[in-house]
Amino acid sequence: MNHPKNPARHRISLVIPVHRVQGYLRACLDSILEQPFGDFEVIAVDDHSPDASGRILDEYAARDSRVRPVHLDENVGIGKARDIGALRASGDYLFFLDSDDTLAEGALQAVADRLELTGDPDILLLNHVRTYWTTRVQESAAGELLAAAGTDVFTALERPEYLSMFAVVWNRVYRRAFYAGHGFTFTDGLYEDALMVYKTMLTADRIAALEHVCVEYRQRRQGNSMRTPGRKHFGIFEQYDRLFAFLDERPELAPVRPLLFERMAGHFLFTLARPDRVLPQDRPEFFRRAAARYRRHRPAGFTRPEGTAGLRFGLLERGSYPAYAAVVFAGATRGRLRKRAAKARTALGRRAYHRLYRMHLRRPIDENLAVYSAYWNRGVACNPAAIHRKARELAPHVHGVWVVRAGDEDSIPAGVDYVVARSPRYWEVMARAKYLVNNVNFPDDIVKRPGQIHLQTHHGTPLKQMGIDQQRFPAAAKNMSFHRMLERVDRWDYSLSANQHSTEIWERVYPCAFESLDTGYPRNDVFFRATAQDVRRIRTELGIKEGQTALLYCPTVRDYQKGFLPRLDLERLCRELGPDHVVLVRAHYFYGADPRLRALQRRGLIKDVSRHPAVEDLCLAADALITDYSSIMFDYACLDRPIVTYVDDWEVYDKARGMYFDLLSQRPGETPGATATSEDELIDVFRSGAWRDDRATALRAAFRERFVQYDDGHAAERVVRKVFLHQDAAPPVIPLDARTPAPPTATQLTWSLT
Repeated sequence: MNHPKNPARHRISLVIPVHRVQGYLRACLDSILEQPFGDFEVIAVDDHSPDASGRILDEYAARDSRVRPVHLDENVGIGKARDIGALRASGDYLFFLDSDDTLAEGALQAVADRLELTGDPDILLLNHVRTYWTTRVQESAAGELLAAAGTDVFTALERPEYLSMFAVVWNRVYRRAFYAGHGFTFTDGLYEDALMVYKTMLTADRIAALEHVCVEYRQRRQGNSMRTPGRKHFGIFEQYDRLFAFLDERPELAPVRPLLFERMAGHFLFTLARPDRVLPQDRPEFFRRAAARYRRHRPAGFTRPEGTAGLRFGLLERGSYPAYAAVVFAGATRGRLRKRAAKARTALGRRAYHRLYRMHLRRPIDENLAVYSAYWNRGVACNPAAIHRKARELAPHVHGVWVVRAGDEDSIPAGVDYVVARSPRYWEVMARAKYLVNNVNFPDDIVKRPGQIHLQTHHGTPLKQMGIDQQRFPAAAKNMSFHRMLERVDRWDYSLSANQHSTEIWERVYPCAFESLDTGYPRNDVFFRATAQDVRRIRTELGIKEGQTALLYCPTVRDYQKGFLPRLDLERLCRELGPDHVVLVRAHYFYGADPRLRALQRRGLIKDVSRHPAVEDLCLAADALITDYSSIMFDYACLDRPIVTYVDDWEVYDKARGMYFDLLSQRPGETPGATATSEDELIDVFRSGAWRDDRATALRAAFRERFVQYDDGHAAERVVRKVFLHQDAAPPVIPLDARTPAPPTATQLTWSLT
């Protein structure tokens, strides 16, 4: 790797404004720091981001001195954040990169080579691609134009066609002496890029081009400030007024005025037509302002472009919004209405109970009704169950109703109200409930009404690739429509998280407009509230003998195989460990009752706890956990008890499903304890004591620091206060070293005496 000879000065300074990008920031920084070319610095300006972006910057800065965070005490906006970063830069060149985009492989080396070859121009234009959440990659329209320049150096007047490139600052680098010498600064508001691009291009004496793809421009499905409708988009008019004032002061730039005028008018019309920018009620005023600028800035003798663009320019010149709307919006609106009507008929008109649902959707929302579901209506369980219990205590005015599958009614605890899925009352509560709480998604035919609140609790910390990341893995993506998945996620208002890792993953792989609640998982509250008496009672109920070491074995589902296929010879494991150990086996809930497990249980070799109603009780009863890729490891880590990772198919599973980190790496924060990849290794882990030695304990401590971040026994209370009572998510999270997990089992207590 090339490192700078003079640490006080660099070839390239990457200036990155950072605000609400915690789900994308790591990818951005990794793409920079992994570049083979190393003579750079990263000036990352935390624009008072309310999420964890600032902490992520500090984490990277602690690992790499080239990352220099700047934390602002107030939000100043992307333009001013860039200005602040540019003032702190020491590089020969400024590279303004957005914090949700990434650098392409070899980008910085290609930039450095072209700068040297072209004699350090004022501006170097760069190529880019657009990357979509669907994994589609689209080449830029400027590729051929950039390639045509070769190694030539020119001005914008000499080659005005380069003014037609996408007007953003991240697809070019600026010589810092040129940039600072002319006193360039960004203006407030949106569309500041266009003004900066045109002013710098028209000022530069030496411009060069690079056809190498340098920037991967992320097309965010939601969350981009440019794609949030509102009055802020009216700022485009002031930006172009400034540009034409700049041109008025420089008569020598008259030859490019028609080109820039055409770019301005096209930009106005593009913005007007976007429903994610200008709201329908604001369109007439936006059009009037655009028409006024059209007349004000039109160059003498300007000729409108041909075709559809010319027609729209003519309508803008006339200044009649009704005429423009009749031509442009009428056809599109009719098409949308037809699609919406067809979708409504499909979703709500096929059967009688859908007509019933439609009737209930017209009734008022019941502000004191909450609907709960877990694991596709499998009963009262997981985070929704813990939230329901706490809501009955703190918000008793909110009546809770559980959705269950037909035939599972007997599993509902006494005193808990429930409805059977797709029964007549089901449609009523789903239509009228103020709150809908689930650890998976509700069915596609459930409509999100204005005023309803959807709370997604999740049911684990992501180790396996999730959401849109699964598109790269055929076994995980089989028979899955990611468009429909994201339409379901669009209904979420809140998404629970137990740690920063989860928060970042959820926000990136579910690119929708929900709010993350860093509360901890309510189902894990019991791990900090259970007493020694609770632990003894559960072990007695499970038939664990006094003095026995209980090992909870929880393998997860394999996407690449059908049915439950034990990865472990349980009979041999029990025989090798002896009668002072007992193995509790819990197969994944996707699998039905397994006859092999029942047979082993009848012989007294294991305890099949696959259908035990509360996995939290099993964790409290167990002295150690044996698992593979199951997210139960993150929950069990709350108890600070040994975790053994047993995986005999790592490479196959990783290729089929994809992982966010390497469980077998033995790196702190990734491996929760001892590991084994074969039965012999697993048996040796227990015989040798490696499962609970100092090394395993240290790994577990690092794992807990990373993943037991918000779980402290008060998660459910924070959720109920935030969602049901509309209060702050209190109480604050207790520091990890001040938390007290459930007491150890009697067997664990004897370990400290031996």
